[in-house]
Amino acid sequence: MRRSPGGIVVAALVLAATAVVVASGPNLAAAAPAEPYTWKNVRIDGGGFVPGVVFNPGEKDLIYARTDIGGAYRWSQSTQSWTPLLDWVGQDDWGHNGVLSIAADPVDTARVYAAVGMYTNSWDPSNGAILRSTDKGNTWSRTMLPFKVGGNMPGRGMGERLAVDPRNNRNVYFAAEGGNGLWRSTDYGATWGKVANFPNVGNYVADPADPNGYLNQNQGLTWVTLDPASPAVYVGVADKENPVYRSLDSGVTWERVAGQPTGYLAHKGVIQGKYLFIATSDTGGPYDGAAGQVARLDTTTGVWTDISPTPVADRYYGYSGLTVDAKKPGTLMVATQISWWPDAIFFRSTDYGATWTRAWDWNGYPSRTKRYTMDISANPWLDFNSTAQAPEESPKLGWMNESLAIDPFDSNRLLYGTGATLYGTTNLTNWDSNTTFTIKPMAKGIEETAVQDLASPPTGAPLVSALYDVGGFHHADLDTVQANFHDTPALGSNTGLDFAELSPSFFVRVGNADAAPHIGVSNDGGKSWYQGQEPSGVTGGGTVAVGADANAVVWSPVGVGVHYSTTRGSTWSASTGIPAGAKVESDRVNPKTFYGYAAGKFYTSTDGGATFTASTAAMPTEGRVNLKAVPGVAGEVWLAGKTGLLRSTNSGQSFTTVGGGVSESVNVAFGKAAPGATRPAVFLVGTVDGVDGVFRSDNSGAYWVRINDDKHQYGNAGDALAGDPRVYGRVYLGTNGRGILYADRLGGPTTPTPSVSASSAGPSPSASVSTSVSPSASVQPSISVQPSTSVQPSNSPSTSTGCSATYKVTGQWTGGFQGEVTVKNNGTAATTGWKVGWTYTAGQTVNQAWGGTATQSGSAVSVVNAGYNGALSSGASTTFGFLGSSTGTTNPVPSPITCSTTP
Repeated sequence: MRRSPGGIVVAALVLAATAVVVASGPNLAAAAPAEPYTWKNVRIDGGGFVPGVVFNPGEKDLIYARTDIGGAYRWSQSTQSWTPLLDWVGQDDWGHNGVLSIAADPVDTARVYAAVGMYTNSWDPSNGAILRSTDKGNTWSRTMLPFKVGGNMPGRGMGERLAVDPRNNRNVYFAAEGGNGLWRSTDYGATWGKVANFPNVGNYVADPADPNGYLNQNQGLTWVTLDPASPAVYVGVADKENPVYRSLDSGVTWERVAGQPTGYLAHKGVIQGKYLFIATSDTGGPYDGAAGQVARLDTTTGVWTDISPTPVADRYYGYSGLTVDAKKPGTLMVATQISWWPDAIFFRSTDYGATWTRAWDWNGYPSRTKRYTMDISANPWLDFNSTAQAPEESPKLGWMNESLAIDPFDSNRLLYGTGATLYGTTNLTNWDSNTTFTIKPMAKGIEETAVQDLASPPTGAPLVSALYDVGGFHHADLDTVQANFHDTPALGSNTGLDFAELSPSFFVRVGNADAAPHIGVSNDGGKSWYQGQEPSGVTGGGTVAVGADANAVVWSPVGVGVHYSTTRGSTWSASTGIPAGAKVESDRVNPKTFYGYAAGKFYTSTDGGATFTASTAAMPTEGRVNLKAVPGVAGEVWLAGKTGLLRSTNSGQSFTTVGGGVSESVNVAFGKAAPGATRPAVFLVGTVDGVDGVFRSDNSGAYWVRINDDKHQYGNAGDALAGDPRVYGRVYLGTNGRGILYADRLGGPTTPTPSVSASSAGPSPSASVSTSVSPSASVQPSISVQPSTSVQPSNSPSTSTGCSATYKVTGQWTGGFQGEVTVKNNGTAATTGWKVGWTYTAGQTVNQAWGGTATQSGSAVSVVNAGYNGALSSGASTTFGFLGSSTGTTNPVPSPITCSTTP
């Protein structure tokens, strides 16, 4: 393990009664010390496919949900939300956040199992595993499998592939994909062996000729169902001529079930009493399926009956989601696998499938009558920003409805997953009395978006995101689900965005829409957008960079080479000297300077993106590479890559290696400087002293503290990363399937912002994160860091009646600087507003301010509070910041600084 020279020096700063630990010196310890942080999701609720919902039949309200790339969750009845269970999965085993199946033990209800692994092709380098827990998923043990598991592969909605034997719960079955057959454990999942005499490993392949290796896998075995009243075990097989097998002697011998329907794949198999019900489709899904049937086996007579709700000739969908009501024998429901138009259809029978009713019916085209209403007020973006025309509606009832489950303890509760969220109802039996039941999103706590880019501007919303599938959001409040995702244009999956550092209301974002447009432009901080123009030949979003003053944009789209615009995206010209596909970034001070990286080379433009020149500096040539320029410092750019962390202070002409024990990095970002510091805080996703994690440095990378822990690793995370310029210590972390996380020092933010709710000013540890680290994970001890140095503000405040103001320079470069003023209420009564003033003596001018409205007349500057920070209780403080220009070689701090509580 790498060790860093030197000793530990830590400064303690007190600001607004909050202790701040500042990392300011090299580290002697074997690993970077930890600083306690709280981690919470930026609320979106859902945002991806929920292929499985599992009620434990042995314990009321014990419910699990699985996602294809975002881990597993457990329901909390008291909070009506979901608790993530696999956040301990880290960079090395990121594929374990793909959950192919979950099994809940109905006998010992604290036991739960998960089959994990994301891809069975080369995209995931690791084999799959079976996870087992004896405390409802709070902690896990892991048994690796000798093959891969595909939680995000075709056919992932079929199942459940894991099942616990209710007659002997030591026995657990796993129906594997990829021709790997049936596996069984006889010791609660600790060890596994292949059932050698199981006769069929499956043969269905979605597309044998797929060159990407994604669609050409044998989808193998599809589900296991055990009869609680007999030793019978039923197994689904991805073989259209032989879809169902069984054992009548607890798995000793196996047979193809005689008389079974053929021509389709059995997605689900459910036992109720003497009947086995199956739902079938002509493909493995989850995106397709044009035909299928529902069938019933009388296990006492061996007779199969076609109980399909709709004749084959009249339907254009297969069936998938299938569930029975444990409290009402004969009651079952089934969902269409794919009925894109006009909507999904749910069918319900109360007589074992002899007759059916529909969730909606035609009432003279294009009108429909519905047995349900949909209330999406908790997650209003689920209307997908659309007002559909009949017969379609917004929101839709659903699509990709592989998971459909009636609560075994409550006939009124139904949960089902879609491609975007998890819905539910608590008055389902109204269906049977011909009264309306209400469907609502029930996805609070489930966050499974794939995050591509994040931006935290110095003014406006604290965060703007670019996401796959649902595009991204203007997050005006981090703890509130926003009403709409990016639209007009939508751009499909968004791949990148950027804002002008010195004019942060101007944003550009790009995305992977199937056809033009691929670019959107905003003049109000990413809240509303209009369509930009684009070069001919663009097929995808790529990356985009906006010049510091908003007068130049550089875009590296898919399909054509790098282009630049000096007209805010209305016209484009080809850049020269930089290859197609390069990642691009803008200098955050010099409006003409842009940077790029491609194939082991670094590029710089000093003419607004028209021409680029390659640097001779050595760069990483493989792996994940991300580059960021430093706000407030012209010419400073950092590059994170497999070989470590690099820093340039001369616009990329040369780079030095950042020390502090960094051996490998994924991404780097910059946030508000620590109190008393002049350099911005640096955030790193990478490896420091041999430990993978998220780190912060307050002295430009000389020393790091780890700000996550082994319980909060979030799998394949970090390709999107942003520091908050207004809240010291806050960082935004993008993940590939666990949404957006934001992290604050345990004491909470030191600076309130208008767009963060008051409750976030002092967050407590998130109740939604309760997972313990897997026993196989490496747990690093926390190192207690004691303050040893008291750091005072850069100058003494000047005061007047009621309030005081302290001015400091936080960053400086040739011709410009950044400043910050702290305003404190010294009186006994709360203020309703304030006004700060000073006079410059060296020709300085204020160009832009945030947190207050600045005016300058000659050398005199006055700043009046913003709408959100004028009210200060006794002893409370706030800050405002500004960018300024300077002349000559000096930039003296003005004195006195006046402060008045009468604006």
